[in-house]
Amino acid sequence: MTTVMSPSHAPAAAPASARASRMSRVATLLYGSTVYVLFLGTFLYAIAFVKDLVPKSIDRGGAGAGLVEALLVNAGLLGLFAVQHSIMARPWFKARWTRIVPPAAERSTFVLFTCAILIAMYALWRPMTGTVWSVSNPIGSLALDILGWIGWGIVLLATFLIDHFDLFGLKQVIRHFRGTAHREPAFKVKALYRHTRHPLYLGFIVAFWATPVMTVGHLLFAVLTTGFMLVAVRLEERDLARAHPEYAEYRAKVPMIVPALAPRY
Repeated sequence: MTTVMSPSHAPAAAPASARASRMSRVATLLYGSTVYVLFLGTFLYAIAFVKDLVPKSIDRGGAGAGLVEALLVNAGLLGLFAVQHSIMARPWFKARWTRIVPPAAERSTFVLFTCAILIAMYALWRPMTGTVWSVSNPIGSLALDILGWIGWGIVLLATFLIDHFDLFGLKQVIRHFRGTAHREPAFKVKALYRHTRHPLYLGFIVAFWATPVMTVGHLLFAVLTTGFMLVAVRLEERDLARAHPEYAEYRAKVPMIVPALAPRY
């Protein structure tokens, strides 16, 4: 005897699949949003850390350490950050990584790893308080302090000029939640990017070096991060040239980091 299952008694495979898809989209949105909030806190603390505005900063807090230990720990922390950025940002790594991590959450996961390393650096950094230079003139000291704030402002502005929410993964998870396909940002040149190809790096360099008091630890931080950026920019430009044919002309006309006074593109 053959039993025929009526449509009303058939397994609700399609509705169950739809519910699972909705739950997945909600979970990805919550994940990406949480990571973005974590990034905001980490970024704000980075400013306070470098400008010595918090008890545990580049020049204060933490257990005392000898010169060799401090050098090894601090250089190791900065090296870990450099390696993570250099590898996880490359297209070949993303192609393999997204076999494990959902594509919509790939950028958020990159940002999460970045935040984790930065938080570890804040916690484990060994201050090296020997003075390299100290500007005692009030006007000179204030000018350097303001210049440092301008550097951080350039960093933030540059992220919005290239699509801030895409850069930090929020746009991807929102589009995934809405069921729309993610589109990579188009190549566009505006504002600061007409004067320098990498205003983001320019801002960081200014923010890290413009300080009225330069300690040994701060100098180590500034030297190593600047060196990393000079290497990273070449890897980044290689990827950009492959992704955007027009980048070759842009690179020929606009300086890499030191800005041109007049727009070049």
